Amino acid sequence: MAKVAQNVVLSPSRDIPFNKLVLSQSNVRRIKAGVSVEELAEDIARRGLLQSLNVRAVLGADGVETGTFEIPAGGRRFQALSLLVKQKRLAKTAPIPCIVRDAASEILAEDDSLAENMQRVALHPLDQLRAFQALREKGQGEESIAAAFFVTPQIVKQRLKLASVAPALLEVYAEDGMTLEQLMAFTVNPDHERQAQVWDAVKNSWNKEPYTIRRMLTETSVRASDRRAVFVGVDAYEAAGGVVLRDLFQGDEGGWLEDPALLDRLVTEKLQAEAEALASEGWKWIEVATDLPYGYSHGLRRLAGDSAPMTDDESVAHATLLAEYRALEEEYSGQDEYPEEIDARLGQLEMAMEALEQRPLIYDPAEVARAGVFVTLDRDGSLAIYRGYVRPEDEPRVETAVQDGDGADAMGQGGNVDGSGWQHSRTWVGGTVITTGGQPIGADLSDEEEDGALKPLPERLVMELTAHRTLALREAIGRSPDVALTLLLLKLVTDTFRTSSSSGSCLEASVRHVYMSAQAPDLKDSVVAKLVDERHAAWESDLPLGDDVALWDYLTVLDQGSRLALLAHCLSFGINALHEKVNPYGAGISASGLTRRMAHADLVARAVDLDMVEAGWEPTVDGYLNRVPKARILEAVREAKGEGTAQLLDHLKKAEMATEAERLLKGSGWLPEVLRRADLVTFDGEAVGEGQREDAGEPKDIDLPAFLTADLPGSAASMMAAE
Repeated sequence: MAKVAQNVVLSPSRDIPFNKLVLSQSNVRRIKAGVSVEELAEDIARRGLLQSLNVRAVLGADGVETGTFEIPAGGRRFQALSLLVKQKRLAKTAPIPCIVRDAASEILAEDDSLAENMQRVALHPLDQLRAFQALREKGQGEESIAAAFFVTPQIVKQRLKLASVAPALLEVYAEDGMTLEQLMAFTVNPDHERQAQVWDAVKNSWNKEPYTIRRMLTETSVRASDRRAVFVGVDAYEAAGGVVLRDLFQGDEGGWLEDPALLDRLVTEKLQAEAEALASEGWKWIEVATDLPYGYSHGLRRLAGDSAPMTDDESVAHATLLAEYRALEEEYSGQDEYPEEIDARLGQLEMAMEALEQRPLIYDPAEVARAGVFVTLDRDGSLAIYRGYVRPEDEPRVETAVQDGDGADAMGQGGNVDGSGWQHSRTWVGGTVITTGGQPIGADLSDEEEDGALKPLPERLVMELTAHRTLALREAIGRSPDVALTLLLLKLVTDTFRTSSSSGSCLEASVRHVYMSAQAPDLKDSVVAKLVDERHAAWESDLPLGDDVALWDYLTVLDQGSRLALLAHCLSFGINALHEKVNPYGAGISASGLTRRMAHADLVARAVDLDMVEAGWEPTVDGYLNRVPKARILEAVREAKGEGTAQLLDHLKKAEMATEAERLLKGSGWLPEVLRRADLVTFDGEAVGEGQREDAGEPKDIDLPAFLTADLPGSAASMMAAE
């Protein structure tokens, strides 16, 4: 038998006077949440009650209706209506739309209250967006929309900003294909095509976090916090026609500048303007660069200027600040801590005094005329000016060159004074040449001839021509061993005996002097140091170092033995057997590189039969023993003199142990592992392997420490003293 569907009967609705309504204790909402009662009251006053109250008749003890109705669902609306009545904006007897549940219904009042609060669904953000859009299209502004819905104008702007996302991506979001946070990330770039490309790239990826989407959408842009943007200023960038991308949904540090080329041009123009202002100081050159390379001043001499004196007004101001600072210090000297306002004032005084004390430097005008300035950006986006650098070719020197028959300067471009080089082109500003990237600012690079003068060959062509010459020279040198050896010697002698960084050569072979940044104090006075210095001084007194032509002639006529000796001496300054701290981040030496260096050094040590004992090294207190723990000292004595001797030192303090060990190890030939050759280690003339003494039992004779032998006649007394 088919089951008959039961008809649904809805509760009737009716208007009930406000003064006949009371709040039910069955209402499940106890905690305030969402829009406040005050805001809800204002909304009801503006647009009326949009949703009826759910009520039940209140029964008396006899089960008869009392004429009053309780409200299990709609309590906040009732409270908002009560507020309007209290404000006399609503009459006490005003009819209120209500849904009246039968008092005898099987549905409990708590059931109604819970259902009304749980069955409601918040508006989808996309629907909210479209609603806000519709309101704005009908004439409402963001402020009025925000006021009408009791949200901040920022919320309205954020929802409307979602409209800048491509419609296809909005549909993906509507179908739950992406999160709201992901959708928000797409608003940083209004380019719909780029948005679609990014979504296609990340939608099947494991990494489609909002920050990834933002990064991909702004990867060709520059953050407003970038030092270039800070230097120029976002307002100046926008005034020049630049576009800034903004993110309304999270802190974007000012947004992203979408036109890096425009930004770089503005930076260059502003730096060049600063450089032109500096030209009045009389510098020979000014180099402009957004970034200066590491070591940009290498080989340049820095001028030592004198601090400019304070003016009378500055001196008075500094004295006033200092007097106040000292008075505050004296007044609060007895307190453990300064009061907050006093501490802040002291900080202000310190900063003001430092500003006055940081004086500009005054340089010798003659030095300024040969020196230059670097103009660049600091890491925080501020202007950085580094004054007073002299290039090697601008250093004052005695003129030794003579003019040839045509009047050409034999010094070449280093002594260019006739205006023929690019340095003397119309890019000079007040006597100062301003360059960027090594090229004069504003130089005419067109192909047109001026005044019929021959222009220098294009740089690219010169490079191609000299490539031919380089290859031809390589072939010729490859079949001329004697010339090759002379050329190598010329270069190595130049590297070894000259310190000027401006010297050049056509040979890419060199010796880089390896300086020991960590060294014992006695290294400079060691036997080997004296031998190297004596050999160097002997060669230096014979070599004609002032003239490359004379040096070439000298090296050519040297006998083969002397040539090889000089070659060996020069190469020796490039030996690097130093153990350095490994840098895992790329700078310096790697772990594998250090291992290879030390193995290579040992290979060379075998080839020259190096013996560090013969080289004069000994384990002294200052040079080794005081620098290692007691266990290392005992190990050294044990290896050199045996276990018995080491045990006699075991009870001593570190300083006493080191002193005794120095005496015992003297002349023993003992070396720490780092100085040993892997193929041969000797202790007191006895060969052993891998730096370890092989004890074949207790030695017959034990070397006693000094405290056991001094002024004691026999071994018995010595043993007693040891105990």
